[in-house]
Amino acid sequence: MNKFERQGRPPTDQQTLSETLANEPTVVPADIPDISDAPPIAPPAPLTPVEVRTILMSLMLTMFLAALDQTIVATALPTIGRQFGDVSSLSWVITAYLLASTAVAPVFGTLSDIYGRRATIVTSLSLFIVGSILCALAPSMTILIIARGLQGLGGGGILPIVQTVIADVVTPRERGQYQAYFSGVWMAAGIGGPVLGGVFAEHLHWSMIFWINVPLGLASLAMLLPKMGRIPVFHRRRKVDWLGGVLLMAAAVVVMLALTWGGTRYSWLSPVIMAMAGVSIALAFAFVWHALRADEPFLPLSLMGGTVVPYAMVCGGCAMGAMLGLTVYLPLYYQGVYHLSASEAGMALIPLAAVSTGGAAIAGRTMARSRHYKRVAIIGTIVAAATAAALASASMPLWLLLVLLSVFALGLGTAFPVSTVSSQNAVARSQVGTITGATNFFRALMASFTVAVFSAVLLTALGPDVSLSGEQHGAVSSIPAADMIAAFRYVFGAAAAMMVVASIAMGLMEERPLAGPAQPVELAVE
Repeated sequence: MNKFERQGRPPTDQQTLSETLANEPTVVPADIPDISDAPPIAPPAPLTPVEVRTILMSLMLTMFLAALDQTIVATALPTIGRQFGDVSSLSWVITAYLLASTAVAPVFGTLSDIYGRRATIVTSLSLFIVGSILCALAPSMTILIIARGLQGLGGGGILPIVQTVIADVVTPRERGQYQAYFSGVWMAAGIGGPVLGGVFAEHLHWSMIFWINVPLGLASLAMLLPKMGRIPVFHRRRKVDWLGGVLLMAAAVVVMLALTWGGTRYSWLSPVIMAMAGVSIALAFAFVWHALRADEPFLPLSLMGGTVVPYAMVCGGCAMGAMLGLTVYLPLYYQGVYHLSASEAGMALIPLAAVSTGGAAIAGRTMARSRHYKRVAIIGTIVAAATAAALASASMPLWLLLVLLSVFALGLGTAFPVSTVSSQNAVARSQVGTITGATNFFRALMASFTVAVFSAVLLTALGPDVSLSGEQHGAVSSIPAADMIAAFRYVFGAAAAMMVVASIAMGLMEERPLAGPAQPVELAVE
């Protein structure tokens, strides 16, 4: 609990300013929109330490649900395919969730700025719970895929709204610490999801991976909703630009499909992929054209400009892309070069996922203490770039590879809280949800793009007959280790280049002062 805020009278200088403004004549320009239905600027009564802890715990549980369902299904896919007798459509169980969750991230972020956090978090969690129930009860693969899409609609809204509620509760200077806590939740779900999914599928029933969401989701709502009325209100009711939202979602779905299918189901130059690229470009231009002419566009393009937001989004997007791209394809490297089993290769990914949380925690504490908070992200991304370059330069024993990956992850993790909080700090409070949704949307697109690029690089280096999906490990294990090392040098080199771009973007970003106490504030303990 921030002991410097939400209590007592405002400082003397703020009182004087308020009194001075009160005596000034009121002039309302004709072009200012009517905001008579906007919520009051003054925050409600202070949140108690118990309320803050309850809100943050419920938010962490909510985010854990969304993160868990991105990984828990993977290990149960063979069991699901055998039960429904349909192996060819298994990839859609994953793809449907990713498509839906990516497309709606900016939508829920904007809607939370229009209708408030309570309405949107209830909607997203309800969609997620209903989708989970339908997945567990699905009588066929088709129904399961449709239900996964519905579940993704809810899961995609959870992350931006959770980050927006954090922005409503704590100051920008404190916010980085809480972003680090939630990075830890995401890491725990990423590591525990495949293990939990395998246990349920092997010893219980695959439907348990969906049934578990129901009590956890209801518990999250029960903890959060009673306290939502105490959270400061910053949203502003206005007309929803549904056409802009539909154009944005349609463009995102087509782009994601093209990136998912390109190089795997269809060649990159096939008529299908080229047509999808053309359609996505047309939809993107239509969205921009509409946004420039709408009175209140769904995603104001002015938010994407300036001296903070575009650089923060590039930095965070490159970091997310490099991390996810290596996470997807490093198991092939482990199996082909070090001859690890599938489970051992999964365990070897833990340093990459876990240590990045430490980097986020370091950046969060630096933001709470230092005026020049972006330096930690600049240094961290430079360290990550240098480490990735070292990985690309020579072969090495497994223990040294894991050490270098840990250093890479530590540096990479510093980019996430700095880029997120900087973007939120650069916009009006009534647009924090919009910019948070847009940030998550851009990161997801960058991650998908990076996975597609890494896939193209490996297929070019190893040959088009190699399966990169993990379904035919024999084809991968038959490749000489020297060829695998040579191919992954390009992958590590691409990761190094992305971190260089992230470092440059963070260096160019304007470092605006963060409101809040000069020292970090821990959650109050009674």
